[in-house]
Amino acid sequence: MDLKKIVDKVKEEVKVLKGDETKDKTYTNKNEYPDADTARHHFELARQKLFDVNGWNNLKGLTSTFTLYDRQGNKSDKKKPETGYFIGIVLPATTIDNWVEVTDIREEENIAEFVVHPSKKPDRQAEAGEDKAAVKHFFVKEASSTFRVELQGNTLIGSEIGKNEGINNKGEDAGDRPMLNTLVAEGGWAQVQKIQWDKLTSYLVHLQDNGDAS
Repeated sequence: MDLKKIVDKVKEEVKVLKGDETKDKTYTNKNEYPDADTARHHFELARQKLFDVNGWNNLKGLTSTFTLYDRQGNKSDKKKPETGYFIGIVLPATTIDNWVEVTDIREEENIAEFVVHPSKKPDRQAEAGEDKAAVKHFFVKEASSTFRVELQGNTLIGSEIGKNEGINNKGEDAGDRPMLNTLVAEGGWAQVQKIQWDKLTSYLVHLQDNGDAS
């Protein structure tokens, strides 16, 4: 990398840190099968894993905790979210809660996915005196994550696609945690993001065996 590229990279990181720029990131894992019937079978298993958000806690080793909530903020044991549902996320080795809302679900013959955006806490989870309008996430509300499994020929692909990942450290959306959001986004999450999504996409395409792929 030449000097100009290094300088440009540093400038970009400074803007991201200040909340002036966003990033897009994609994490993918693949698993290839010997024939179409086997691939189809494992795609259907992957579809079940994708939508069973509470089941993501079966991941081995260092991982975040994912909990599905309904529109009212009650914990849900459903095996598939609905639009308007929430997911509470606690990063490894922290007690800081972060929230996203399910905004879109797509199911076709060879693809299944759902999209989430950073959100406020669902009403039932909000505490007395808490700023109920603030986005309880270290990324801005315009950020999105798409969790996807798809079948291309005999190849099963699992992806996490992050868009517009900017730090939530400005204005009313940041509430009382602009500094906390900056530290989490550029500190803890920056260290575990690749590990987390590599682990999840490996799990979705059965490269990480937790005993539920057959």
